[in-house]
Amino acid sequence: MDDALQDHPGRTGGTVPRADHAADDLAEVRGLAAWVPAAVADRAPAVTVIGDAMLDGWWSGTIERFCREAPAPVVDITRRDYAAGGAANTAMNLAALGAHVRMCGLIGTDDAGRRLRGILEDAGVDTTHLLQDPRVGTTTKYRILGGDQVMLRLDDTQDGLPASALTALAATVQGSVAGADAVVVCDYGSGALGDEVRAALGRALGAEPGPLVVVDAHDTAAWSELAPDIVTPNAQEAAQVLDVRLDPRSDRAATVADRRDDLLAATNAAAVVVTLDRDGTVLLGQDGEEHRTWARPATERQASGAGDTFVATLTAARAAGLPLTTSLDLAQAAADVVVHRPGTSVCTTADLTGHLQQVADTALTTQELLRRVEEDRAAGKRIVLTNGCFDVLHRGHTRSLNQAKQLGDVLVVALNDDAGVRRLKGPDRPINPIADRAGIIASLSCVDYVTVFTTDTLVPLIELLRPDVYAKGGDYTAQMLEEAPAVEACGGRVSILDYVPERSTAAVVRRIRSASGGEGAP
Repeated sequence: MDDALQDHPGRTGGTVPRADHAADDLAEVRGLAAWVPAAVADRAPAVTVIGDAMLDGWWSGTIERFCREAPAPVVDITRRDYAAGGAANTAMNLAALGAHVRMCGLIGTDDAGRRLRGILEDAGVDTTHLLQDPRVGTTTKYRILGGDQVMLRLDDTQDGLPASALTALAATVQGSVAGADAVVVCDYGSGALGDEVRAALGRALGAEPGPLVVVDAHDTAAWSELAPDIVTPNAQEAAQVLDVRLDPRSDRAATVADRRDDLLAATNAAAVVVTLDRDGTVLLGQDGEEHRTWARPATERQASGAGDTFVATLTAARAAGLPLTTSLDLAQAAADVVVHRPGTSVCTTADLTGHLQQVADTALTTQELLRRVEEDRAAGKRIVLTNGCFDVLHRGHTRSLNQAKQLGDVLVVALNDDAGVRRLKGPDRPINPIADRAGIIASLSCVDYVTVFTTDTLVPLIELLRPDVYAKGGDYTAQMLEEAPAVEACGGRVSILDYVPERSTAAVVRRIRSASGGEGAP
């Protein structure tokens, strides 16, 4: 899957390359460490956002009475906050992550349009290609809050845009994408990104392999002629493309994965990322592999625009050279940051770094792990346990961990301590100490808890934890595992995961040492 964009036929029938400036150190990153967001910002990819720019308003106040003419509360407004919304929020998030951003779209000359342009420019977004037309009303979405509760949302949109304004927008597309490392299309159905703009963008991108193209649209199939690298429909949009109903109580990820070929054919994309809100995301690529992320949703949600944050982070990471699966994990982490905040907000490089650092410090003691797992079990959740050294994380590891997560509800990963790794692998291992290994594993969205064990086998922890499923990689059999009898004695079962050939830490280490002239691992 990490090579899906390279294998996909591009606009010439050739291949779509990774971003030209992608460095090998980022291209090999398979997990999330706290330094990754800063590395993406250092690459500073040039990204053009083309789409429906909006103004979000969050007006809050107090409620002490009901109005006399209707059974409705009266909100006495005490504060008015404004933020860039829609495609403009995607641009804001990209800028906050260190990208050089151009915003291409159509807004009005009204107060909302002037306010929106000011917000973007204050964030460092280039608004040269953000056209203002006096005949256009800037789309606004105002939320009215009474205390901490959203009471009402007022959407002010315009039906029908002047043909001359659409022609002017199409004319500015080519200049907006010139020299871009990535182009993000944010089409929310306002009518601004119709046939004329789509045709102009197709001509601007040209026949030669060009920038990374990401499409976030209500109707992703409408952009199929672009042969986009990534499309990001939500569950409802994917269901529309497939002409099916996705029951939120069902396994929606499995449903869309079963229809992979139909989604890829309809969108003509190299990869489809279906966002499933509380259920995270599923990545479906041309090579038949899939990758899941799991969300950490807020219990009480007043956030808006987490999807924009997700798309922005995915684009910035991929344009900077991160593998696609790692980009997806980083995007999920960024969405987890903003979904816990009220209003329309952005995730900055510092926010994301802090979030990953916090995750890295969360390896649990055995006692704390048992306490949390008992709470999960009392809630009816199935517990999956796996273990390993996970020294230099690679694609085989992440694929196995994703598979393990899907065997239950809560995934616990037990890591060998450094002394245990030396006993298993030799005196020159581990390459990465336990704190780094724990932090990287904990940052994966499929992992719920990380703990460290010091014994030669996992039997003592299994007897305490009593997992429903014990999962191990495909280079084992159940008969080979010393832990199998202990798992079965506590009522659990052993599950052997798929084997990923030619993917091993030892092979990665050999390549590193060979590339460095045999001087030892870094």
